[in-house]
Amino acid sequence: MKRRGILLIMFSLALAVFAAWVAKNRVYARLNAPQEPTQTVVVAALEIPFGEKVEARHLKTITLPSSAALGNHFDKTDDVVGLLALQKSIPGEILLKEHFADRNNGSTLAAIVKPDMRAVSVRVDDVVGVAGFLLPGNHVDVVAARTIEGQTRRSEAHTVLHNLSVLAVDQTASQDKDQPVVVRAVTLEVTPKQAEILVKAREEGRIQLTLRNPMDKSADADLVADTVEPKAAPPTKKIRSTPPSSPGNGVTIIRGTNIHNSESAT
Repeated sequence: MKRRGILLIMFSLALAVFAAWVAKNRVYARLNAPQEPTQTVVVAALEIPFGEKVEARHLKTITLPSSAALGNHFDKTDDVVGLLALQKSIPGEILLKEHFADRNNGSTLAAIVKPDMRAVSVRVDDVVGVAGFLLPGNHVDVVAARTIEGQTRRSEAHTVLHNLSVLAVDQTASQDKDQPVVVRAVTLEVTPKQAEILVKAREEGRIQLTLRNPMDKSADADLVADTVEPKAAPPTKKIRSTPPSSPGNGVTIIRGTNIHNSESAT
């Protein structure tokens, strides 16, 4: 019995030594393995509201493996301080360059307008403004209505612009609100061509804004009935005619579009 106990103790010690040796080799292998390069990334330390000018207190940096970096992020907090937030950022979110704009070249509204786009304000009331539910960040269609004078007076309405982004309501561009607000003006983001169409529709009659579901991407292209040019009518074929003959006896022969006069002998 003693001999058996001694063998068990020796076997246990051997297993312990083997386990320690394996653990040591794994630790050495991990320490000596080449380290993956890392990169500094700027994230939001606090919530950054839409339209807010970024301050140093809003920011912090973390270290990530280079393979996990997004490529369009900021490396230093100094690169973000003073920029204007184009959308809301939550704490811990990696800050991307396309979500911020330089404010040095104009007002807050001018900074959030995309390149090659324009901001146009239209006067609204509680009806045109969809009962106050138009808020910055919504998307709308523009319906134009006008009265046509003629033998019978009639009215017509059609959608002239689709999927326009609401930049601001009155003088508020913040997207944090979710309660209806009755406003007097709405600022829309449009292309130069859309701006001309909108101004023309407003001068010709009344306009109505219709609120879109943000997930609805249908009919994004402009559809303007008034700008469709009518097809040219096919050219009419002229019938060649001969001058009338002098009075007298004769026979007139008509073949298709050709007319021939034949004088008879007297």
